[in-house]
Amino acid sequence: MQANTQSEPVNFPAIADIAPKIALLKNTFASGKTKPLAWRVEQLKQIKKMVLEQQDNIFAAMQQDLGRCNMESWTAELGGVITEADHAIKHLKKWAKPRKVSTPIVAQPGKSYMLPEPLGTILIIGAWNYPLLLVLSPLIAAISAGNNALIKPSELSPNVSKLVAEMVAQYLDNEAFAVVEGAVEETTELLKHQFDHIIYTGGDVVGKIVMRAAAEFLTPVTLELGGKSPCIVDSSTDLDVTASRIAWSKWMNAGQTCVAPDYILVEEAFAPKLIEAIKNKITEFYSDDAAKSQDYGRIVNERHLARIVSYLEDQNVVHGGKHDAANKFIEPTLVLNPAIDSPLMQQEIFGPILPIVTVKNIEQSIPFVNERAKPLALYVFTKNSDFEQQVLNSTSAGMVCVNDGFMFAANPNLPFGGVGNSGTGAYHGKIGFDNFSHLKTVMKRSFMFDVPLRYPPFTDKKFKLLKKMI
Repeated sequence: MQANTQSEPVNFPAIADIAPKIALLKNTFASGKTKPLAWRVEQLKQIKKMVLEQQDNIFAAMQQDLGRCNMESWTAELGGVITEADHAIKHLKKWAKPRKVSTPIVAQPGKSYMLPEPLGTILIIGAWNYPLLLVLSPLIAAISAGNNALIKPSELSPNVSKLVAEMVAQYLDNEAFAVVEGAVEETTELLKHQFDHIIYTGGDVVGKIVMRAAAEFLTPVTLELGGKSPCIVDSSTDLDVTASRIAWSKWMNAGQTCVAPDYILVEEAFAPKLIEAIKNKITEFYSDDAAKSQDYGRIVNERHLARIVSYLEDQNVVHGGKHDAANKFIEPTLVLNPAIDSPLMQQEIFGPILPIVTVKNIEQSIPFVNERAKPLALYVFTKNSDFEQQVLNSTSAGMVCVNDGFMFAANPNLPFGGVGNSGTGAYHGKIGFDNFSHLKTVMKRSFMFDVPLRYPPFTDKKFKLLKKMI
């Protein structure tokens, strides 16, 4: 049997300790300690070392908080952190170089360039569903850009939160990095202080609170908020591979993934085949009884379980639907044609329920998507290149994957971020470096050939020459 998720009581630090931590970080940044590339590379190497040396403890904490198996935790979190750290170390020198641009004739002789400089002290507010990745991935980007950071892990993953605090203290520069554990009170206190950038991952309700607090200081923000990510399945697709990839991306972490397919759009005539194929993959992946599978996770807490189960009320469940509150378990569930105005189709599910909405023809899926808020991710499965281009050109989403689930997250060269209600800003790789940098404009002029054309007194002759030059 899968072990029950459980957590020990957490003793959060005193609110009074927060301000001194922030002051220390700001003083460290002001000293210039975080700017040398050698220091940045050393901290990035320490993150990789930390994850590798502490992986057994990380696995145990994730099992306690989310009921995850080790391989899924590695695939979803640890492996991604290591890949991003390696990528940043490899490319950091190039990213940090001045970026030359051309100089117009009116400013010659001279040269122009953009100089990346760190913003300062970054506040990273993580999420509970990927409690390690969603603090360390932004941290890698922040360090790469030469910043330091205060990390606020999610209190809903208390075992990982505690471990993050211990690991950061053990492996990273304590003058440059700190962790504040806690819940609403601690987060509220943090938002009363001025940071140089805030990155928050979570829901839109708290996202708005973060943005309002940041506005008091005109602090830039990166918000990763999620939403209802559609999955369009065209009948031309490879049915077996499509079913495998949908099942993998939907039920990883028991569906508690911001970029998981939130609902499927499929032609009415093709729907029975797709449903049967997905059912078969659920059984193949998690056996006839997912409650006994070592590879299937658990819901983070009783409140979220009750929320998810409530979405099944009066729905046409065509597979699954069983749940066990004591073990925070909901089996992989398929719902056919839910009412569009039902909570299942109005709220981000963030759980193991997959609605399937049928349309008369697949082209109708495009206006269906466009009538709703822009999603964080959009998926389309098709062998029809014309339809693929139609979807890409006619819809808007933070990220799109054609013929797979959220594999874009495995590529550090691609930005991860939303659009509209699904978020603002992006990170990963060079985009993350730029997100936490200011590209300082620099122009250097020579003292030679100082043409008096621009200086008073102005004449018609000067004006005519000036217009020719610009």
